Amino acid sequence: METYINWVVNNPLLSAAIQFAILGTLGEVISFSIQIKRPAIPCTWLQLLGKVFAWALLGIIIKYGFAGMKGFTQALLDHQLIPTIFGAGIGWAFAVSVFTNILFGPQMMAFHRLEDNLILGNKGFQGITKAWWTLIWFWIPAHTITFMLPPNFQIGLAAAWSLVLGLIMGFTKKKTI
Repeated sequence: METYINWVVNNPLLSAAIQFAILGTLGEVISFSIQIKRPAIPCTWLQLLGKVFAWALLGIIIKYGFAGMKGFTQALLDHQLIPTIFGAGIGWAFAVSVFTNILFGPQMMAFHRLEDNLILGNKGFQGITKAWWTLIWFWIPAHTITFMLPPNFQIGLAAAWSLVLGLIMGFTKKKTI
């Protein structure tokens, strides 16, 4: 555990990129494999490599987003714009999660869809509204747990949640091949 913490502390952006590159991509592959009921990748190998880099970039963006939304939440507290119950513990974690997922999440998801579209040669944002609903039912509760952890574990858990959502989507999304 100490090695992991040292790596995250000494390489905050690189560690965010690598964790998301691995776990985010793995979530997509597992989701697709569950949907079609056999091990497979959801695209060509070259496109999968593009997705690895897209997830890595997303990890860096999320690292910055987490830092920014924590500062935003603290500024609201400092200016007495939200109740002090949101100043510590689960209240703090919930507030940061809500602001992160309501103010940062939709744009981040749209950017992620743009990345996917460029990699896969797709156009449009079909299904993005459904994806945005996951901000409410999945990401706010998940990131409330995330923001209860010490900061050095938050990005790793966020990346792991991407894999978890991939599993959920694999079991709930119907795919015909």
